Parts: sequence; C-alpha cells; structure tokens
Amino acid sequence: MGKVVGGRWLRVCGGGLRGGFGDGGEECEAAEGVEVGGKVAGGTGGGCATSVGRLRQVVDAMAVEMHAGLASEGGSKLKMLLTYVHKLPTGISSSINVPVCRSVLCYLVVHVLKRKERGTYYALDLGTSYRVLRVQLGGQRSAIIGHDLDRQPIPQNLMTSTSEELFDFVATLLKDFVEREEKGSISTQQESRELGFTFSFPVGRDVSECLQQAISRKGLDMRVAVLINDTVGTLALGHYDDEDTVAAVIFGTGTNACYLERADAIIKCQGLLTTSGGMVVNMEWGNFWSSHLPRTSYDIDLDGDSPNPNDQIPDVPLNVRRLVVNICDVVTRRAARLAAAGIVGILKKIGRDGSGGIAGGKTKVGSKNKMRRTVVAVEGGLYTNYTMFREFLNEAMEEILGEDVAPYVVIKMTKDGSGIGAALLAASHSASSTVDRVELP
Repeated sequence: MGKVVGGRWLRVCGGGLRGGFGDGGEECEAAEGVEVGGKVAGGTGGGCATSVGRLRQVVDAMAVEMHAGLASEGGSKLKMLLTYVHKLPTGISSSINVPVCRSVLCYLVVHVLKRKERGTYYALDLGTSYRVLRVQLGGQRSAIIGHDLDRQPIPQNLMTSTSEELFDFVATLLKDFVEREEKGSISTQQESRELGFTFSFPVGRDVSECLQQAISRKGLDMRVAVLINDTVGTLALGHYDDEDTVAAVIFGTGTNACYLERADAIIKCQGLLTTSGGMVVNMEWGNFWSSHLPRTSYDIDLDGDSPNPNDQIPDVPLNVRRLVVNICDVVTRRAARLAAAGIVGILKKIGRDGSGGIAGGKTKVGSKNKMRRTVVAVEGGLYTNYTMFREFLNEAMEEILGEDVAPYVVIKMTKDGSGIGAALLAASHSASSTVDRVELP
C-alpha cells in the first residue's frame, strides 16, 4: 500500500510499529521500505539499520571522540567546550537504603534532602525572545518556593543592531521587572542580586560582560554569576531534583548534550583547578560523525544541501524526523536508537555503562560490587511530547546496556532548565555560596 504526501509517493513498511522490521536489525524488508520519488530507503542496503551491534559501535566511537576532544582543541569533531560551571546545585540523594526487617531484601529507599540554596535569584533566557525569572529558593525544606516570569519578544530591528543597543534594551526590561517584583516586599536579598544568564547561540564576544556593562549603565545592582546554554541549565535542574544526575540531553528543534567531567580528565587544560574537582563539559554533539552511523541517500542529499555540509550531522536527521514522524515509524525508530547510543557513549566515557567492573559504574559494598544509580536529565519537545520517540529510545537503552545494567540508568524529564536551571546555577555560583564537592563519576 502507498500514500501520496506533499506530491510524493511513499510506500510505508508493513506490519505496524515493530512487525515491519526485518531480521538482523534491518529496518525494512527488501521488498518493502519507504519509497520517495521512486527510491526505496532502508530496504535494499540496510542503510538505516540500527542493530544493537551497530549501536554499540556508535557508543564506542562516541567515547573515543570525547577522549580526543578533551585531549586537544580541534582534535575531535566534538567540540567538548569547557563551561567553567564547576558547582552544581545540591540535590536530593536517593541512594540510602534503610533496613525495615532482618531480610537483606527488605529495605526502604529514603530520599535525603541535601539542598542548601536559599534566597532569591534571577535568570535571563535570551534567544529570539526575552524571558526573565525570579526564583525563590527555600533551602532544604521548601526547595523552590515559587517563581515569577516575564516574557517579551525581541524587536526585529534590535536583532541586527549593535550589541550595546541590544543589551541596553534587555537591561532596561530586566530593571523594570526587578523593581516591579520587589516593590513592597520585605527584602531578604543578598548583598547583590545574582543572575544566571542563558544564551544558546555561538558568539564572538563575551556576552556576559556585555550584559553586565549594560546592567551597570542602568544603575541596577545585579551580578551576572554564570553564563550557560540550555543544556547546562537542564543538567543543573536535573541535579537539583536528583543528585545522581550526571548528564543532560536536549531533544528539540536541535540536539545537544553535556555532562560532568573530572578536571584531571580534561587534558587540553592541564593544571585546571576547580573547587569541586570537576567541570561541566558542553559536548556540542551535533558535530559528531562516525562511519558507523547509518546513513541513507536522503541523509547525504539533505546534508549536501545544508549550509554546513558534513557538520551538525545528527541534527539533520533529527530535524527531518520531526517532520515525518507521522509518515513513517522507521525514521523515528532510527532517530531514537541513535540518540540512545549517544547517551550510552557518554556513560561509557565516564564509567557508568557497567562495562568495566567497578570502574564501569559499580561500587564496592562489602564483598560485592553494586551498580551505582545514574540519572540523565532530558528536555525538549521531541522527547517530552512524542511518545513513540521516547519509547524507542528507552527500548534501545535497555538493549545496549543489557538487563543487568539498564535498571540502574534512569532517564528523567525536566522542565525549564534554561530558566529555573540558570537561577539555580546563579545560586550555586553566587558570591555568598559555600563550596560543596559534587560527587564525580
């Protein structure tokens, strides 16, 4: 059977969600496939096959590229950018088991509150629109008491104006918001207001300094405590909710990942000292490429027509999949399984995939090795709103990790890492904060 979509003829794999996939990891039988404009994708050459064996090759390739990117600048397709975020907000520990009877299998998992952030902090999320938040943190007992939000579009003329004009406009709105929110309230403010700044675009200047100068010109007493992107904010929010969180991934219009790395593993910055012993690394994994990545003629054609051929490779298939998920389950399955391989690649790099004994995510408890619980924070509409993508990703994670390890790896959805996450990082990096050592992988 076939179907005309947008003037093109498509023949979709038979057998429904899973029944149409061939043996040995083939996405479609040779006689089936997805036909577009007279071509058949996925059936004849296994070009879009994502068998577990191939996915594990992608995992290994990802870990190798991560090592190379940490060793030297330009040594890998992965940029492995240092964020200089070395203090994540304190979170909830769920790793304490309290016995409730004599049996070793009879215990209660107790969530221990360790949160220390307290006070009022601000966050600015600047993209095609302007969004500012005021977040009140209540410390160990109350966590996030509440937050206020203001959102406004950025005038089109400012998008092409000078940086000074843009940030003066932003600083004016920020000052108005602060004065409006603090009017008539009993001040328990720190010596200086602290701001977390989310800016998810590549820049040639230090945008945090540009913003700080504009804030000073407007006479607002506020310090830009930290500059992040949305992926780092997601990691911060995930760690605040669960201290076992070690990585974060965005699946939206684009995709990216970050994770917490040991400082001594960042070879390209030898002698790097941090108060916590680690640092969040922004992978920019849209640049990842490996010969093991399954590609079809359509991926190649689309990449060739893109503004950056051979760059941001995984982003291209993911964006296409967002357009065609209602047409062909095959495309969604491939996207989700490759995403799962990327996540496991991060876990392999930091020793949380269970492949290397104690160094592979296990800790010594008495005479036995016990797997460490590992959490990956995820945000973005493709994962949160599209059930099929989420199910395929979780399924692939279980297949790659295996039944012994998979139960200890948790994928958790977060909401508003670019806003609330930025405010939390402002708190953990504030001038008045005390330094806690974050447990490293």
